[in-house]
Amino acid sequence: MNLSNTGSNFTTAVYRDTLNTAIIKNGITVVLCLSINYVNSTLVYTFTKHQVFNVNPRYILYIHLVINDIILLSLFTLLQVLSYIVYTLNISLCIVLVMISTIASLNNPLTLAFMAVECYIAICFPLRHTQICTVRKTYVVIGLIWAISILSITPDLFVALATESLEFFRSRVFCLRDNVFRDPNLTVKRDVSNSVCMVIVWLTLFYTYFWILFAAKAAAKDAKKARNTVLLHGFQLLLCMLTYVYHLIIQGLTYLFPNEALAIRFTASIFIQVLPRLMSPVVYGLRDKTFRNHLKRYLFCSTSATTHPQTTQKQGIKSSF
Repeated sequence: MNLSNTGSNFTTAVYRDTLNTAIIKNGITVVLCLSINYVNSTLVYTFTKHQVFNVNPRYILYIHLVINDIILLSLFTLLQVLSYIVYTLNISLCIVLVMISTIASLNNPLTLAFMAVECYIAICFPLRHTQICTVRKTYVVIGLIWAISILSITPDLFVALATESLEFFRSRVFCLRDNVFRDPNLTVKRDVSNSVCMVIVWLTLFYTYFWILFAAKAAAKDAKKARNTVLLHGFQLLLCMLTYVYHLIIQGLTYLFPNEALAIRFTASIFIQVLPRLMSPVVYGLRDKTFRNHLKRYLFCSTSATTHPQTTQKQGIKSSF
């Protein structure tokens, strides 16, 4: 992994892996990316092929989470491979990639919050669930999530356009957010907005979990499933938060083990950026009976044992994440 920062006005030392090490690291990353994205893409394909999924708000929010995971993992792998091949990128291109990845990264915790609210409504207000959680409202919520995420990163772009010279945008740099949005105030703004977002999402998860917990005391099977699902949302949120402390972790470990900087960056990237993308298919694609039945057929390209539509619909109604 390249640790250099190269711009038009500054140049720092470049640390590079040997050719064999670079091939091994990129091979591991690309194989993991292709494997996880294959499973996630199969989930998306399954969603589009069966009406029982695309008319259910719960599945719609879930697929939105999966799509964001695909975007994040693809961009991370692309940037890592490019960092070994060309080392630095044009700043304008880097800004586009950074903005897309930042938006997708913020989409995930917000989606988890709305998924927890949907579980809460389904368990605590079952008679009003179909009125409150409609397909149309779900897509409005997804649009709101994207709007919030876009608004969180747009000021960074405007500040960069206002403060940086035209020559800066033509230069090349190692593609990191701090290298393209260099104003110190933007770092403060980013930390504050991330903190506010995480507090709101955590409060939402705690609130929904405890209300579902009270409902679960009645020994309702669906309530217990929903309670476990919200707990898994909390675990996923913890993984999301690791992204926000990614650079702090690398800096801290590099300070303790300065001779292992490249290995630390690669290992932290795999555990923080790549492996958490496995959570969505494991939590939902395997736990949900309806999704699991269809996923087996598409994942292994099996065309046998087609499921009767009416049976599938009944299973989809009964299943709960």
